[in-house]
Amino acid sequence: MPHFDLCVIGSGSGNSLLDERFNKYKVALVDKGVEGHFGGTCLNVGCIPTKMFVRPADLAYAYDEATRLGVRLEPGQADWDQIRDRIFGRIDAISSSGRDWRIQNENITLIEGEGRFVGDHTLGVAGGKLTADRFVIAAGSRPHLLQVPGADEVTVHTSDTIMRLAKLPRSMVIIGGGFIAAEFAHIFSSFGVKVTVVNRSAALLRYEDWQVSQRFTELLSKRIPVRLNQQLLRLEPDEGGVLVVTTDAEGIEYEYGAEVVLNATGRIPNGDLLNLSATGVAMNAFGYVEVDDQQRTTAEGIYALGDVSSPWQLKHVANHEMRVVQHNLLHPDDPISTNHDAIPHAVFTHPQIASVGATEQELQAQGRDYVKSVQDYGAVAYGWAMEDTEGFCKLLACPHTGVLLGAHLIGEQASTLIQPLIQAMSTGLRAREMARGQYWIHPALTEVVENALLALPLEGYEREPDPVDE
Repeated sequence: MPHFDLCVIGSGSGNSLLDERFNKYKVALVDKGVEGHFGGTCLNVGCIPTKMFVRPADLAYAYDEATRLGVRLEPGQADWDQIRDRIFGRIDAISSSGRDWRIQNENITLIEGEGRFVGDHTLGVAGGKLTADRFVIAAGSRPHLLQVPGADEVTVHTSDTIMRLAKLPRSMVIIGGGFIAAEFAHIFSSFGVKVTVVNRSAALLRYEDWQVSQRFTELLSKRIPVRLNQQLLRLEPDEGGVLVVTTDAEGIEYEYGAEVVLNATGRIPNGDLLNLSATGVAMNAFGYVEVDDQQRTTAEGIYALGDVSSPWQLKHVANHEMRVVQHNLLHPDDPISTNHDAIPHAVFTHPQIASVGATEQELQAQGRDYVKSVQDYGAVAYGWAMEDTEGFCKLLACPHTGVLLGAHLIGEQASTLIQPLIQAMSTGLRAREMARGQYWIHPALTEVVENALLALPLEGYEREPDPVDE
């Protein structure tokens, strides 16, 4: 039975942990792959390929906005084969070269297969066993599967498989109302697919701030059929595809037929696949591996990071946790802790959505004092030039200190515009000092952030008038 100084389970952020500082260690890297590919969710089926699809989707959808501004464009026509093959031709090459690089590392043994603990610090994998002094569990997550009658009788795609379709379907039903559903609804409808979204709750993106969720639900509903407050009842084979049968609160049944069904009901952590109890690692009630602020599990010498232990399921969070684990492995006598304050996220749908900090409904539930401001894109020069009637920046702040509590944007470039607000929340920079302590380029779209900061009704400050263009 081979013994290692360190065993890392997972080739996403766990793989990134193993830099040249670990050259003196004997390391096992255990990888079961993602849909047969080396590397984690982000590279193969998540952040990177989805955004590579979003870009051509944005271009295909541009005709709608162009028409309003007097530019005549035809509705986008997607060459699915070219788009798909360009994307995965690049991504699969990165995955393959990453695998080859690890095989060449003299101190690292790549073991391909699904590992399960069979004893204390003992992992069974690829028909054998290994032991290690220390483990890092970075096993990621997987799509939540539908548990309804007929789900095993038809083909149901997830975000892991939908991007490699052999051909572009004519119609698609997307089940779910979170960020996966929002992004793929934009992608496929932009490519000319007749998309219907079916969601069990009363709004899409319901974990966003309520005004963002409401605005996005309204906008997508104008673009494609969105069926709310409907519970999935069963799936049936249908000529040329799948029949999706739902029911509402009154028991009325609805049927939606499509060539392709996409299950976008979320992802679950992979900890339950590892038999963690055999080595003393505990999981919480939601299936995540329990860790402390140093990313240590309940078992001595075993750490966890990323989607397997993080409810945020965000690559930038996994990378931060990876750096903490990396440091703590190399410097056990001088450990550091993770910082999970001001975690931002973005949804690359149309329009874009970005958020950091608390939502208004969360502040209300906590009984916290707050003030808010909402600045429309169309009220600043660049937004006016765009004739934008949809986007806005919403800020929440403490009325006594001016410290930002939350920031929520929906609209053009939201994922970029939010960055100075993330920085302010991370450093404690107050709203008025942020607004007046620097230049804001005129007439850039960043003025929507500046004006939202100035509009906050903070104690001790009077509302400053907006500058008048000369």
